[in-house]
Order: sequence, then structure tokens, then C-alpha cells
Amino acid sequence: MSDRRLTPANGRVAHVSLKGQVEAGRYVPGEPARISVPLVDLLVRPGGARDRQLLMGEGVLVLDRHEGFAFVRAEKDGYCGYVTEASLGAPRDATHWVSAPATHLYNAPDMKTREVAALSLGARLTVVAEHARFYETDDGLFIPRPHLSVVGEWAADPASVAESLIGTPYLWGGNSRAGLDCSGLVQAALTAAGVACPGDSDMQEAALGQSLAQGADWQRGDLFFWKGHVAMAVSRSRLIHANAHKMAVSYEDIDAAIARIVAQGEGQVTSVRRL
Repeated sequence: MSDRRLTPANGRVAHVSLKGQVEAGRYVPGEPARISVPLVDLLVRPGGARDRQLLMGEGVLVLDRHEGFAFVRAEKDGYCGYVTEASLGAPRDATHWVSAPATHLYNAPDMKTREVAALSLGARLTVVAEHARFYETDDGLFIPRPHLSVVGEWAADPASVAESLIGTPYLWGGNSRAGLDCSGLVQAALTAAGVACPGDSDMQEAALGQSLAQGADWQRGDLFFWKGHVAMAVSRSRLIHANAHKMAVSYEDIDAAIARIVAQGEGQVTSVRRL
């Protein structure tokens, strides 16, 4: 049975690549678009529960538009779901990405002016001009230069990116500085380092790195997986994760985390993987 999260089909429509494999009212190639708002929920169904979130500038393939919602496939990881149609804009090639944990957009290149939006790590922008302390975007807005990096100039250490998000509140399905869940933190850290990363922890365990043998020495950047949870090592004895225990991105000793999760009845570590 195909994974709903990664299958670009909803009964009404399906991607042309699925013709003969799934039943749908019509088969379409889809149309490229981008997220034009700071943050939008990617929903299981129109008006339904949140699966994940998408950030400004991220590309999507729009397969269907109906009653104010669009059925899309996310460009970064293939995740499929619904976003509000109003959150979509015309596709553009991003030149820069937000490499700070968070930043603001302004109407003028002046930090004393009122901000117009908050952006999170990973948001993508198209820069058209450089000013002394700000970049200017193709939307005529301004963003502090220290908060952007050129697309292709990625972070050197995913664990350092994760650590920059310490204290971010826990949010189921969250992908932003306003709220992260365990897989959202790992995806944000790896994406910032230029590593392709699926959206949910089970997908990450199946796709990322090589499994370590029992008793192997852990090192910074190793990924610890449980059923429904993932964390990243920051040293041989400590990890960082977005967790419901603290309801935040926080550090925890590896042995303590393993023991606590077992005591909660949530099982042993299922694998440790090294990129």
C-alpha cells in the first residue's frame, strides 16, 4: 500500500506519473508554485489536521485547486497535502535562504521601522539588490544581511544548526522557529547543511545514513531513532531533540533519554544512524 504522505494523488486528481497505478478523476502534470506567506500548514485534508508546515519561498507542485485549498507536493521532500490557496504565489528561483534561527522582513532598510513579517530558518528569498545592512527582495522588502546566506552555501555542522534552535517550543508537525517537533528539528538542521531529508521520523530512519552496530561509539551528528521519535547527538553523551517531555527543543543526556523513554512505555531505541 502506498504512503499517503508521499503519493501525489487524492482521488480527484493524480500526478501523470501515477496513471495506471492509482484511480483518479484526472491525471495532471501539475503546475509549479511557491509559498508566498511566512508559514503555512500542510494539511491531511482541506481544513483538517496539520501534517507538516511549509516556509516562505519553498517550492511546491500544485496538482489541484478546489474551494480555497490546493493539493500540493512539496519540492524539498515530496510530502503531499493541502495548503490554503491564498498562501501560493508564482514560482521564483530563490537566491538566498534564512540561515539565522529567525529574522524579520521590513518595508525599508532601517531596523527602526516596523517589521512586516517574521521568517524562520530555511525560508527562501529572491534578492535583487544589496544595501549597507540589508538585502532587498523582489517583493520590495528588506531583510538584515547577516541573517541570509546564498543558496548553495550551506551550514557546515547540522548539530550546530539544531543547537541554534534550543528553547523553541514543541509543536506537533512544526517546522519553524515558532514551533518544532522532533522530525522538524532534524529536517531543519540537515536541510540547512545541504542534506536532503524527509519530513517524518519514520521516513528519516528509512532514508538517512548508515545504521551503527550495537556498542558503537556515538559521535556528534548521529541520529537516534525510537518508534515515532528522533534526536541528534551533540556529543558522545548528550543529544538534542524537540520533545514533549520539556515541550521544547532541549538537551538531554543520551543514557537518561533512553531510560526515560523506556520507562514511559515507548520502547527502546530502534536504530542509531550516522550520515
